[in-house]
Amino acid sequence: MIGALPDGQGGPHVYVEDLDEPALADEDRHHLARVLRLRDGDLLTVGDGLGQWRPARFGSDLRIDGEVVEVPAPSRTVAVGFALIKGGRPELVVQKLTELGVDHILPLAAERSVVRWDEAKVASQYERMVRVAREAGMQSRRVRLPEVAPVTPVVSLFDAAMAEPGGEVLDTDVDVLLVGPEGGWTPEELRERRRISLGPTILRAETAAIVAGVLLVALRDGRVVKAAGD
Repeated sequence: MIGALPDGQGGPHVYVEDLDEPALADEDRHHLARVLRLRDGDLLTVGDGLGQWRPARFGSDLRIDGEVVEVPAPSRTVAVGFALIKGGRPELVVQKLTELGVDHILPLAAERSVVRWDEAKVASQYERMVRVAREAGMQSRRVRLPEVAPVTPVVSLFDAAMAEPGGEVLDTDVDVLLVGPEGGWTPEELRERRRISLGPTILRAETAAIVAGVLLVALRDGRVVKAAGD
């Protein structure tokens, strides 16, 4: 995956504030020591979440074990927006979009969204989604963390395409793709928007968001091509 650590670079990956003097957050140290069972001297990588990383060694204080490597940014960024859904499913969507390599994650307030959060809920859930993205970024060894936006009204995203049954085939002209709630988009939300099909079946909202991420990243990274003669 573009934007991930290279194959063969061993050990877990963790984000730190300063690559020159890396220090672990308490929860990260607990995870490395108690869950992953790292011992003094074990190799890991530390990153700033902005495209730079370096090797280090685990211990009471992290020990630098190599130079800083800067990974070029992707040729273009891709974004997936998803309407708020019930339960823990927003966290699942953020987790999977992060693992896939989506650059921008946009939780949406749609007209037919079943979920309606008050201001306190919006703030707490936003913090939770940012934390989930960070954890998923470490697990998937991303060198750049995705930007998780605050909850955004659909009508404010003028240039985004909309996932909609019967729409067009996705192509590289689409950088931002929005996935609607269980009840679908309203005619007002769809007006004058490009509509993109995610396949012949009707998908659950969280499945559709993940499929949108898969397709956008695969096209962006050149992992899918048309067969000769198509």
